Amino acid sequence: MADYTLYYWPLPFRGQFVRAVLSHIGASWHEAEVEAVAGQRAADPQAQLVPHMGPPLLIDHVTKAHLSQMPAILAYLGAKHGLLPGDPVLDAMSHKIVADANDVLYEMTRYNGAQLWTEPAWKEFKPRLCRWMELFEETGRRHGLTTRSGFMLGTSEPGIADIVAATLWGTMTAKFVQLRPMLDRHAPSIAGLSDRIAALPAQTELRKRSADAYGDEWCGGQIEASLRAVLGPAD
Repeated sequence: MADYTLYYWPLPFRGQFVRAVLSHIGASWHEAEVEAVAGQRAADPQAQLVPHMGPPLLIDHVTKAHLSQMPAILAYLGAKHGLLPGDPVLDAMSHKIVADANDVLYEMTRYNGAQLWTEPAWKEFKPRLCRWMELFEETGRRHGLTTRSGFMLGTSEPGIADIVAATLWGTMTAKFVQLRPMLDRHAPSIAGLSDRIAALPAQTELRKRSADAYGDEWCGGQIEASLRAVLGPAD
């Protein structure tokens, strides 16, 4: 039996953060079928494995834990597998970085798909996206991160904060290459970190499997189509 079962859509969006951490720790996991994911999402709360509005949902078959919400899942995996710094302030900063990443996803999908992107909306949002990049950059810089070395919170090895930052910005700029020059300009150290994390063997293998399984998709649906429309063709 696998160590974990992940309930998530076949997309490299919020569930990809969980996959990246599981890959980093060398855990085995089973991906639930789409029908099972949809069934859990639609079930009455009394019948759900854990009461939740939507995936990701993770089952730890070793501890019998059932968890939902990406930040909660990553907090659990970080604590269980030693991916938090071990200092109360830095641990809190790790959780803050996860929360920031979740906020970026929320804004990039126009509030979880509540609205579609339009040219005026994207033009108005671009400075805010640049600011998000700068916030991640300054967080890392204050803890010694550079374009070529270091980690988000000054640890000697990558932890939850690094995997999350790299998964957020690395995946986004891989799927939307038009955004990579923006990241290089506003957050060069984050761009470097994303590349270094992506080059780790476990992450390289995950990225290949994800590309084979999900193609160019990121969040999917009409919201992704509207985002691609405002970004224009990749050079």
